[in-house]
Amino acid sequence: MRYEVEVEGHDHIFEIVINEDRVILVDGEEVAIDFTDLQAPGLYSLLVDGESFDAMIEHQDAQWNVLLRGHLYEVHITDERTRRLHARAKMLADDSGEAKITAPMPGRVVAVPVEPGQAIAKGDNVIILESMKMENELKSPRDGTVERVNVKAGDNVEQHAVLVVIA
Repeated sequence: MRYEVEVEGHDHIFEIVINEDRVILVDGEEVAIDFTDLQAPGLYSLLVDGESFDAMIEHQDAQWNVLLRGHLYEVHITDERTRRLHARAKMLADDSGEAKITAPMPGRVVAVPVEPGQAIAKGDNVIILESMKMENELKSPRDGTVERVNVKAGDNVEQHAVLVVIA
């Protein structure tokens, strides 16, 4: 899995790729790691390329607070799936013409809380899609009216399939 990691105070966004146990890529460089929960809330032991660290880690939503060697770091982590969903939402945010809500990945339609002719606001859920055992709420990128609904609950869809069209 690929992550983008932004650490407060750094201008650089780190790309972290986790491919196998105990080895990760940080900006393309291989790093040997070991990460152990020390059974105390938020306390972890890290072994990074043979160097030992103890860290206190707390998180809420996408923000993590990491206390490491006496320094508190605010860290924001975005996984590949979330990054793709946000990028697609930005591409669809045009205020005129049709907005097509497409499947960002293959999956199964769990629910379609809208119907043709319904007025919707930016951010309203238009499709709930299950993929990789996770439910993804696909939202309207703008205010408008549902022009077409191409799926129903239970349908399996391929990546890029047009699910809903908003006028």
